Amino acid sequence: MEGFPAKGPVINNDEVIPGAMVFIKFCFHSTKLKINFTKKFFMNGDPRLYQILKELNIPFDYYGHPPAPTIEEARKYWKDIESTHCKNLFFRNHKGNRHYLVIIEHSRDLLIRDLEKRLKQGKLTFASDQRMIKYLGLSPGSVSPFGLINDTSRNVHLFLDENLKKSVKISFHPCINTASLVVSFKDFERFLHWTGNTYEYLKLYD
Repeated sequence: MEGFPAKGPVINNDEVIPGAMVFIKFCFHSTKLKINFTKKFFMNGDPRLYQILKELNIPFDYYGHPPAPTIEEARKYWKDIESTHCKNLFFRNHKGNRHYLVIIEHSRDLLIRDLEKRLKQGKLTFASDQRMIKYLGLSPGSVSPFGLINDTSRNVHLFLDENLKKSVKISFHPCINTASLVVSFKDFERFLHWTGNTYEYLKLYD
């Protein structure tokens, strides 16, 4: 997926060490960005997502990092980021006519049988790579609620653990696992409202 250009002079890409974290803070409608990059710098992620965040006036902190397709790998780059980090699980029901994105705090584990009892949606299985692409426009290892921008028919229902409501900030991949975006939790809920997808909070673990 192509990067999204960040405009403004200050830091050259030559100064960025390969494999290192890259941080940018974006505040739309402000006179200055906290950190600006040359035209050579590209933010990883879906360009349309950044445009939508701009239109919604949702500021974010951008952290570029090496590929992090698993929670174990992502923890290496999240350790110094003050935010709630999440595990995003994409399921389908037994008939394959309903799809669910389940979001919990990243250190938590869920048994599918226990999840089935809590969600009361019948038998659940992980959705295939093909379904992930079809409904979220995402590849495995990059699952994120930001992928809902691609669910124009609003097929995906979200189940969020109620403990997430305690978060001040929350982070997700910008539709690719080579970056993480941090937004305020209130702005995240504004984004969910904008998508039009249905969602609900449940107690997903004790």
